[in-house]
Amino acid sequence: MTESERTPTPVDKIAEAWVDDVAELFPTIATYIGRDEYNDRYGDLSPAGADAAAARARARLDELRAATPVDAIDEVTKLDLAGQLELELETYEAGAHLRDLNVIASPAQDVRSAFDLMPTATSDDWEVIAKRLAALPGALDGYIQTLRAGIASGVVPARRQVTEVITQIARYSADDGFFATFVGESSPAEGQLPASLAGHLSDAADGARTAYDKLAEFLRSELAPVASEHDGVGRELYSLFSRQFLGATIDLDETYEWGLEELDRMIAEQQAVANEIKPGASVEEAIAFLEADPARRLHGTAALQEWMQSTADRAIADLGATHFDIPEPVRRIECMIAPTQEGGIYYTGPTDDFSRPGRMWWSVPEGVEDFDTWRELTTVYHEGVPGHHLQIAQAVYNRGELNAWRRLLAGTSGHAEGWALYAERLMEQLGYLDDPADRLGMLDGQRMRAARVVLDIGVHLGKPRPAGWAHLGDGGEKWDADFALEFMRHNVNMSDAFVQFEVNRYLGWPGQAPSYKVGQRIWEQLRDDYKAAQGDTFDIKQFHKRALDLGGVGLDTLRMALLPTGGR
Repeated sequence: MTESERTPTPVDKIAEAWVDDVAELFPTIATYIGRDEYNDRYGDLSPAGADAAAARARARLDELRAATPVDAIDEVTKLDLAGQLELELETYEAGAHLRDLNVIASPAQDVRSAFDLMPTATSDDWEVIAKRLAALPGALDGYIQTLRAGIASGVVPARRQVTEVITQIARYSADDGFFATFVGESSPAEGQLPASLAGHLSDAADGARTAYDKLAEFLRSELAPVASEHDGVGRELYSLFSRQFLGATIDLDETYEWGLEELDRMIAEQQAVANEIKPGASVEEAIAFLEADPARRLHGTAALQEWMQSTADRAIADLGATHFDIPEPVRRIECMIAPTQEGGIYYTGPTDDFSRPGRMWWSVPEGVEDFDTWRELTTVYHEGVPGHHLQIAQAVYNRGELNAWRRLLAGTSGHAEGWALYAERLMEQLGYLDDPADRLGMLDGQRMRAARVVLDIGVHLGKPRPAGWAHLGDGGEKWDADFALEFMRHNVNMSDAFVQFEVNRYLGWPGQAPSYKVGQRIWEQLRDDYKAAQGDTFDIKQFHKRALDLGGVGLDTLRMALLPTGGR
């Protein structure tokens, strides 16, 4: 999108080739980044597909190791892509794909969610959708083969994840579930679908529902009886997942102790703000006071969507005039109500040409009709600007320096989510959370993220229950799922259904939840170290631009690029 583009180097060409590999091997990822040529299919989710992906990664890694960087941009690309490929191969060798089933980010959800980002404006678009729907049963058959191979080798997910996914599938395949509703509401802008296409879509949707029911039956009858009773994955596997989500190696035991300290700090800060809202009030009393204020409440998803959009647009206009250089294509974001009701708020990046803009999605659980603006203002900043949208869309825009891999695929949860939490605190520092109620909402989220650092590491490493919280639960000595649920209930102010989903997510997606707060910690350390190195010439606007222009990278790579002589 910039006027001049970088002449590709040998390292760039290898990275671009890996993007092509990923698009071909994983068409749902291609859909996510706007590569539409594979929208009519799925990748091979069988063991053979995993073998082929590993072979391709190994070949690209060999090419990359033999390539010589020609400049600093190449050095970052080589370091980060090599690290990612090595981790992917390490994860493959560990057999992680054989147990890849959880409540939020596994093929069980990815196969369905591919449709959320597919174009639907024309009959031709719906022809493509019909083809992918028709390919869905084969994709799930391959997935079942992989999970069966896991059973045969004793590599299985936790039973809790299996039973929860069965419940999710029931919502996908119901008569009023996703597939029936999605196809039933098909209506291109040009008018009615041709009768033959409408019939094809209906038949393919029925086939997709049947395929998901088949997956549910496999999970119920074959996988659940042999699934693990233990939610924790152990230190070795957890360390691998932690490195994947952060792009950095951390001391897990030190991080656990830091998480406990950070949680205490968040609780103290919340209490101070609660006293501002209502003198003498506890945090719970301040929240009850705010929840009773109709001026701080929205009713219905239409009102929520309108408020999200206006808030995001205002932040872009304000910050683009003062604290950030925001290119014109990045100034557009679409706020969406997700087509599912599973809970959660998330961001999807723009396509490479910005024909599909970045989008903020809100998956509203069934029955939830009211939303507290004081609680969610910081969420809009987290997902929009200066959070994920600025971060991810800025990388997509930076075609002048970054190859397609750096723009569209590189990065880790620690980089992305750490930046988004950093952005929340930045908005407080810039005065956008001066209202104590809005600040309490931000702290509510920060407290939750601190709590799950402790919970995630505690459960998966089987740590002793922290002394300050040992009164919760059944009096056991170590972290387990029941204690984790009680711990979260005491550290978030959300519906119990939300808390239960969140805890199940942490139990099934090891290492991801801590990457938010740990990533924030590393971003803040980097800013402080960069400021110390720059001395009187430090300019925070310049720091933000330089950091974001790198695109998504692992946090160890980010440190190397910003502080090539070291740092803390």
